[in-house]
Amino acid sequence: MQGTHLLSGASTDAILVLTTGGTIDKQYFDATSQYQIADSFVPRLLSLARVAHRFECRELLHKDSLDLTDADRALIAESVRASACTRVVITHGTDTMTQTAQVLEGIPGKAIVLTGALAPARFNETDAPFNLGMAFAAVQVAPPGVYIAMNGTVFRGDRVVKDREQQRFVAT
Repeated sequence: MQGTHLLSGASTDAILVLTTGGTIDKQYFDATSQYQIADSFVPRLLSLARVAHRFECRELLHKDSLDLTDADRALIAESVRASACTRVVITHGTDTMTQTAQVLEGIPGKAIVLTGALAPARFNETDAPFNLGMAFAAVQVAPPGVYIAMNGTVFRGDRVVKDREQQRFVAT
């Protein structure tokens, strides 16, 4: 790609970005005094970051990860399998991200990176842009497999848990 500098081994193929909801897409509504998942803010974050790499962003679900069902996880997996893209970033709620990673294990020939946020992307003090950037970079150089990019670290999807007390992900 002209004008784009890539690391050795980095992919020039388009990246599929699937959004499923979670805290990254939550918005505070005063009328109800609750957070609700709104339309995804992820395309806006990628625009603000001036991402030059080709990508396709698809809003798949608008759910808190605690509300995801087996059918939802099957839809996520089928969307990954059906895509011609070999590099996939999935934004996801952090509470059950590792469960979805388990469902995605075994999809051959694809690098899949899940990410999310501990504070909504619409907030000034959020980890969303950093985590999304980490995921977007990691998926370009990762070999096929399932990964989670959170808290400045890229974890193997099957070797990580969320530590709720510390509000971060840790390797197992």
